Order: sequence, then structure tokens, then C-alpha cells
Amino acid sequence: MTAPAPTPTPGADSPPVAVSLDAVVAHLDALLRTSELPDYPGAVNGLQLANSGSVGRVAVAVDFSRAAIDGAVAAGAGLLVVHHGMFWGGAQPIVGPAYERLRRLLAADVAVYASHLPLDLHPSLGNNARLATLLGLTPTGGFARFKTVDVGLSGESDLATAELAKRAAAFTTARGGTLRTVGVTPGRRTRRWGICTGGGASSETIAEAVARGLDTLVVGEGPHHTAVEAAERGLAILYAGHYATETLGVEALGAELERQFALPWTFVGQPTGL
Repeated sequence: MTAPAPTPTPGADSPPVAVSLDAVVAHLDALLRTSELPDYPGAVNGLQLANSGSVGRVAVAVDFSRAAIDGAVAAGAGLLVVHHGMFWGGAQPIVGPAYERLRRLLAADVAVYASHLPLDLHPSLGNNARLATLLGLTPTGGFARFKTVDVGLSGESDLATAELAKRAAAFTTARGGTLRTVGVTPGRRTRRWGICTGGGASSETIAEAVARGLDTLVVGEGPHHTAVEAAERGLAILYAGHYATETLGVEALGAELERQFALPWTFVGQPTGL
């Protein structure tokens, strides 16, 4: 597979600086509350692979993959920051593609840091917060409860749902996807909304939306049955793309590391259209 061309970003032409990997990891762990927040077992949030100890450039991507690794290497990055990390499949033999990914990282001395739910729910850098801002929505509460935390956001508005869908479509298209909608009918207005990026639509989030009195959900994706359930519950759902809605947080982390450490950063795009 040919690696996607890294996207030039602010600071990408700056001379590399020598920053301790430990310092970068400590900053991210504190910022994201990595050790405090619950997540799925396969997330393994935090530093997932060390390097020789320093970082001169950073690459960020939604998914840990061969394409992301090749993009990081092409950019000269010493650290790859991802949303979906190395261990989603659990323990597995390091053979075939798994071996090739690890071999490339070690050969190029690239460390890997992953942040899943801690990045989703961060109040300013998180996927949900940044999507709400892009859509012109002001959060006033949480949504999409997982164990002890609300992963998503909710709020109030008085906005034509078709206008909200138009904004969401522009965002999704720019990120390589296609907006899909349920329940966006003429004259409908969005007065109480919820956002949960990524795989945000499920029977659980629909039931929660009804319990919270929401009328519109903005999510990344969801299984077929959620569209059927939404119609029966009188909900509108905007499916803005799993990949598209989760590009925002890693981009924000790249910018944060540039601000904090003067580290140039590169976003490695690998849109799936989903």
C-alpha cells in the first residue's frame, strides 16, 4: 500500500526540536486524564510503544495502521498519536501485518501514543466538543453515558434541522465522507440535541436520548437498526461519519503539542468514507 501524503500543518517546516518523550507523554497523560477515565480494555490509553527517548516531530492519525505508520515515517516524526491504538484486537501473534507494522516503527524509532475515550470527552480538545463548535452548537450538558462518564455532549438550540444537516454535510464531505440522515423533514426544528462522535448511535444512546428529551442526535455512525428505532421514537439522526468525526481530536492534540513544546506536527489522512 502506498502511504498517503502527509498533510502539511502549521509548524511543519520548522527546524526539529529535541523534546523528551517522557515530557510529552506526561503532558498528554495529565491533559487527557489518561489514568483516571474508564475505557474499553482494548484501548490501552497512553504510551503504547516507546522510542529511544526524544521527539522532534509529531504525526497524528485517527487509526493505527500501516498507512499511518508510513505517513509518520515520511514526515520524519518521532511520535505517532492516534485515536484507535495498537491493541483493539487483544493479544495476537506478532506475525504478518502486525509484525510489519511493528518492524517499521522500530526501524524508524517512532513511538505510539493512543487516546480513545479520554480524547472523545475532553472539554476543549475532544472530538465531541470540537464538532459541536464546528456545527455552531453550545453544549450545556453531557450525553452517551459510559460507566462513570458522559462521552458525548448535549444542549439546547432553536435551529432548523435541515440547516444543522447542511452544516454537518459540509463538514463530513470535507473529511472524505457522506452525511446520511434519518428524520430530517421539512419544517422540523432541533431544540434539544446530543452529540456522540465515532460509533455513537446504538439502542442505548437512542434510549438515553429519549430519556433526556432530546430530538436530534449527531453521531459518527451506527448500525442499521438505529435508523429504524429513531424513526419510531421521533428522533432525527445525522450520521456524519465515524472517521470524519474523529479527525478533530487528534488534530487538536497535534496543535497542542506544537503550542506546548514547539513540535511541528503532521496529520496523516486515511479516510474510509465510513
